[in-house]
Amino acid sequence: MNLFRLAGDMTHLLSIVVLLLKIRTTKSCAGISLKTQELYALVFVTRYLDLFSRYVSFYNSVMKLVFLGTSFAIVWYMRYHKVVKQTYNKDEDTFKHYFLVLPSFVLALLIPHAFNTVEILWTFSIYLEAVAILPQLVLLQRSRNIDNLTGNYVFLLGGYRVLYLFNWVYRLFMEENHKMRWIRDFVEILNTAWMSGLVQTALYADFFYYYIKSWKNREKLKLTA
Repeated sequence: MNLFRLAGDMTHLLSIVVLLLKIRTTKSCAGISLKTQELYALVFVTRYLDLFSRYVSFYNSVMKLVFLGTSFAIVWYMRYHKVVKQTYNKDEDTFKHYFLVLPSFVLALLIPHAFNTVEILWTFSIYLEAVAILPQLVLLQRSRNIDNLTGNYVFLLGGYRVLYLFNWVYRLFMEENHKMRWIRDFVEILNTAWMSGLVQTALYADFFYYYIKSWKNREKLKLTA
């Protein structure tokens, strides 16, 4: 465990805490994309199939359970909670998220770590996570006005992705035993630096710019169309 991995995990966890805090305290999911949350639930299900068959560490198992549990809890709140579901911006959350699933699966078949079900689905989850944020970013651009908790959630989620990129680079060059698994790391880095870079960076950079600008000027966060 290196500092980048730990910081990335904690930033990811904090982003989920912020989102759950928003939903539970305000009884509102306004500005949150259900489609992005469903994609994340699918990401965690396909990534953590080895939860009960392969033990890595107590920390690893707990984090997997936390991410699985919270992702399904968020989807449940947005779909079935009698108060929260009424605040969902369905008319603005129109990104065709199912079009992201098939290409991610095809890429996993073309560039898998190994040709078995668990590894193909693990690779699929890596590719899908890279684009899962797109419905959320599109929703924010359409809604224009963003509350502080939603803005903080997306900012922390973007920060987690950046920290994990540093984690993969660090492991690739600094951990001797990890160099023997360079193909798996290459898939992860390719997915994050190239796929995420081309698809997400422009939107994330735009979001980060306005987030920092609003924080600096103590203004309400607003995105341009």
